[in-house]
Parts: sequence; C-alpha cells; structure tokens
Amino acid sequence: MDTLDAEKTPIPAVDRRTFIKVSGAVGLAAAAGGLEGILAAKRAPAYAQGTKLHIVRWNDFIPEADVELRRQAPEASKALGAEVTFEFINANDLQPRITAAIQSGSGADIIQMLWNWPHLYAGGIVDLSDVAEPIGKAQGGFYDVFNSAAKVGGKWLAVPHSIVGNAIAYRRSWHAEIGVTAFPKTWDEWRQVGKKLKAKGRPVGQALGHSFADPPTFAYPLLWDFGGLETDKSGKKVVINSKGAVESVKFMQAFWKDACDEGGLAWDDTNNNRAFHAGELSATLNGASIYIVAKRQKDKIKDEKGEPMVQDIEHEALLPAGPAGRFSLYYPLQHAVMKYSKNQKPAKDFLKWLHQKENFEKWFEANGAYSVGSTKVWEEHALWSKVDKPLRIFRQAARNTLMLGHAGPATAKATESYTKYVVVDMFARAVQGMKAEDAVRWAEGELKKIYEG
Repeated sequence: MDTLDAEKTPIPAVDRRTFIKVSGAVGLAAAAGGLEGILAAKRAPAYAQGTKLHIVRWNDFIPEADVELRRQAPEASKALGAEVTFEFINANDLQPRITAAIQSGSGADIIQMLWNWPHLYAGGIVDLSDVAEPIGKAQGGFYDVFNSAAKVGGKWLAVPHSIVGNAIAYRRSWHAEIGVTAFPKTWDEWRQVGKKLKAKGRPVGQALGHSFADPPTFAYPLLWDFGGLETDKSGKKVVINSKGAVESVKFMQAFWKDACDEGGLAWDDTNNNRAFHAGELSATLNGASIYIVAKRQKDKIKDEKGEPMVQDIEHEALLPAGPAGRFSLYYPLQHAVMKYSKNQKPAKDFLKWLHQKENFEKWFEANGAYSVGSTKVWEEHALWSKVDKPLRIFRQAARNTLMLGHAGPATAKATESYTKYVVVDMFARAVQGMKAEDAVRWAEGELKKIYEG
C-alpha cells in the first residue's frame, strides 16, 4: 500500500487573498473562549502584573522558524498582557525535561510534545479541548494522525501544531552515473543500487541510534513493509516474533553491510544532514531540511565540482515498498500546558494567539515546507505553488502516515516502546552481529514487559 502520492495531486496556485478567504474563520473563530473579546476590546487581558509564560520547544531544523517565533514573542506579550519567552532545546532533551518537570511540579508552562507523548504524560497535562476544537473546526479539521497522537480518552491533551514528513534525499548525478534515473521502488532494488554506490565511496546514510526522529521513521516502516508488527490490533498481545519481522531484520543486516555508512549506529538526527552536505552520502531519509538548508546556503554548500549542491538534490522518493506494502511514519508536533502551571489561562490564550492565521502563517512560511500545518487548510496555502518541485511531496505528508503502535492504538505503552527504542534496537543489535531470530526474540521479550507485564 502506497501511503503518499503527492505528485499525482495537482497543486493549485492559490493567492494570498484566496487563502485568506478559505481560512477566513481561522483568526477569530480559532480564538474562541476569550481571545476574541480581548481583540475586540483592543486591550490585553487583566492577568496578574508580572505574569510570565515560559514555552519550551525543540531547536528547529530550519533555524529561520525559531527566529520567527523569537520575533513574535514581543507581539504575543503585548497582545496577552503577559511576558512570553521561548526556550529552545535539543529535541532529544524534550522527554527528560517533561519528565523532570512533572515529577518536580515546576518548570515551563507550555512544553512541545512529539509523537503520541500526550498519552504517556496524560496525568500531568491539561485538557485543551476548549482550545483545540475551535482551531480544528475553523481550519478544515486536524489530520487523522492527531486524533491518535494528541487525543486521549476523547480529550485533546495537547493542541496539534504541525507535522514533519520525510522522504529520501539523494544525489541525482551520482545515481545517473550508475544508470539509475528514477529512485528504486522496492527495498531489494535499493539494496542493489546502494551496493554499487557504496563501492564508489558513496554510501546510504541512516541513523540507527537513540535519537527521536530518523531512526524510528526508518525502522518502523521497514518492519511494517515486511509484515512485522509490535502488537495485534488490540494493542494488548505482542506479535513481533513473526516471519515478517525476521525477514525485515535479515534484510536490514544485508542492506547495512552492502549499502550503508556503518557509522550510523552512533548518529543522531543531525549527523546525516551534515554528512550529506559534506558530499559523503548518496542518499538519506530526511525531512525537507536537507534541501531547504542547501538552497538557503547555496554559496556555502557545494558539490565536488564547486557548484551549489541543491542543484543535484532530489527529494521526491518515499521509502521503498516491501512484501507487505509501503508505509510511512511522520512525526506530529503539538503543545501541552502543564498541570502544575499557575498560568493555565494565559497559556491557553497564547496557544489561541499562536494559531491565528496571521501569526501561524509567518511561522509556516519561514519553514519553507519542512513542517506543515496540523490542519488541512494549510495545504491550500500559496506556498505550495512557489516551492521547488522536490519539496511538493510534503504538501500532503500528513494525510496517510501511520502512528507508533500500529496496528494497535497509539497508547502510552506504544509511546513507552518508542521511548525505549525497542524496534530501533532490534535492528541495531542485528546489524552488529546478533542473529535475526535472536534480535526479534529480544524485542519480543522487551515488548512483553511493556504491553503484557
């Protein structure tokens, strides 16, 4: 099953006026619950003097996106009558920060959540249904993945913000040199192509360590493509010890040896970006950041001929298909308000302000197609008629992604499995020499501790 085929979907050229008409209700309707009254009165709400809102987010892979949020902070402060401050940290440090904050009962008022983390932290975060529901209703609805990721027990425990898709960035000319003019459609084909490129000193780059995005967005689809699953549809019975899972691990052992940079076991989510831009990789699974950064820094990031590398980057290939189909895993992002916060009302008002069309749009445009909106109206933004063709695959990236825990529900246990890197480590152990069958049995034991313990 191919979960995304954006190239077959025509991209309308929507001008700014048309877009505003399409999303016209976004501004005030999304602010339902108090902010519209504030705006009508043209004055900030009467929060206690000295109220400060502390927001923790990741360091975005598109630096301009964080620059835009910093620029917006004084505007939000003025509109809300509370001092808004952003703190940006490494994405791999978000979970430790959340855990420590909940345990200590102190910390930031709003913390960014990735994946389906709201399930794991449900006891420590506020019900934001009164914020999320109007936003979704005004903007064409949230993508289905957020119903799995941010909605717990029928309540929105985090406000969906955006989602990062991924596709394979690859060097067009290097593939053409070995007679490849279209990216391989199956895993077996990619192994053969990668083998030829690695022999020329141009391996595939893939992180397979404990990092939040690149390892799981590769490992989970690989498992699913061969028919492997962590649990059955109930999410209660562990079924990973299967023929499909073993075959996926055996394939990875061969692919890793034949085609990959074997240093990827120690990589985080930044290593492949740097290695690709340094001309060390023929291909890598990544968000749009590799292409966008190469374009924005074209005077610095050059190929071996001294030309801007962006001219030789294709970014239109999904992960290949396996015997069971072709699946994708993209990561949703959302914001949660912490229960310990003494500023829950201004925190909610800030999230309403953040999602007003005129505010979110500036951040959205700064991303240049790396992070797409959590609601469907942003597919119609004029940005998509302007971005380079290799980036248009991300326009509908959010429509068909699966979520952690597939084929079961995206529960706290699915999040725990992700947090402990069980699926990633199953593949990592195998490429380091463990027999495929033993790696799968190890994963089975770890999953049973989580799901059946």
